[in-house]
Amino acid sequence: MLTNLNTAYTDSRAADLAWALGRDPLPALAVLDLELDGAGLQLRLLGASHQVLLEEERGTCSETVACIPGSSTPLPLGVSKRLGDWEYEFAARVETLSHGSFAGRAQELLALVADHPNGLAGIFPGAPYAFTAMLAQRDEGQVHWRTWHAYPQEGQLVVTRTRVGVRMPAVL
Repeated sequence: MLTNLNTAYTDSRAADLAWALGRDPLPALAVLDLELDGAGLQLRLLGASHQVLLEEERGTCSETVACIPGSSTPLPLGVSKRLGDWEYEFAARVETLSHGSFAGRAQELLALVADHPNGLAGIFPGAPYAFTAMLAQRDEGQVHWRTWHAYPQEGQLVVTRTRVGVRMPAVL
């Protein structure tokens, strides 16, 4: 689903993004509710990036990647945590692209997410290729999502990947 967001473009730089687990739902500009084989997943586009809420019989998980006032947790390159019966894995990277490459990559990502049944993308007004996009899936008992946060003024694209699933016993 592709939507035009009715708000000012608030993310000023990729470096301003912060990461948090366990936050309550924040006001959203667009929401996509998904049911993925027994897991309720809500993809939320915020005025300052994204939030994903996962609810399953084993528990809940809330991930926020956004410009969070007062946050002291910058966007990490990777996180691995145990959340009750779940394993949570998060990875992020920043791609710096030339102007032409950035425009092409932005068009490619928006096309991928716009027509996907588990995808949500929001385009911010007034800035060419300023968007946040999200895509989710469930595979072998695990829920995965990817996000893209575009900063055309810097030629930067922040890419995140998350996996939440049941902890597997160690094989000896």
